[in-house]
Amino acid sequence: MSEATRLVEAMGSGDPRAAAELLPLVYDELRKLAQHRMSLEKQDHTLQATGLVHEAYLRLLGNEEMTWANRAHFFHAAAEAMRRILIEHARAKAGPARGGGRKKLPLDVVDLAREADPARILALEEAISRLEQQDADAARVLRLRFYAGLTLEEVSKAMGVSLRTTNRDWAFARAFLIRALGDP
Repeated sequence: MSEATRLVEAMGSGDPRAAAELLPLVYDELRKLAQHRMSLEKQDHTLQATGLVHEAYLRLLGNEEMTWANRAHFFHAAAEAMRRILIEHARAKAGPARGGGRKKLPLDVVDLAREADPARILALEEAISRLEQQDADAARVLRLRFYAGLTLEEVSKAMGVSLRTTNRDWAFARAFLIRALGDP
């Protein structure tokens, strides 16, 4: 068992020192995750990768009800925290003061994670939320692909399912997005 896995489990058991010891061990991986996500944003984005990592880590530690089963679960939670931060940031930028009228948008490129337009990010998030009501696993695959930048193999490992199942969920999620975001 790696030291990071041991500390994640200790945090889940309520060890207050584990969080302080864990950050130096996972910081580089969290930073890479954030840098990947931020590389897909506009160059003039006001949020930086370092700030995203720190905010996500604070949210993970601030949620005392959250426990992690293992390292993969911790990184999934970190990716979800980063996703939520970016969604909140996009909502703030797309607010009424910034002309944030929502509209249905065509899906011309499946990898919408590269999109920096707040309206498109919000449309994607709304579609993923609808997908989650139909198929939670497909929505989880989509979030891990778009927001964490994981490959299908990495998603399969993180979710603890076969690559075949992940591919099936990914195909369903992509088709759902085309219907949800495509032109009528």
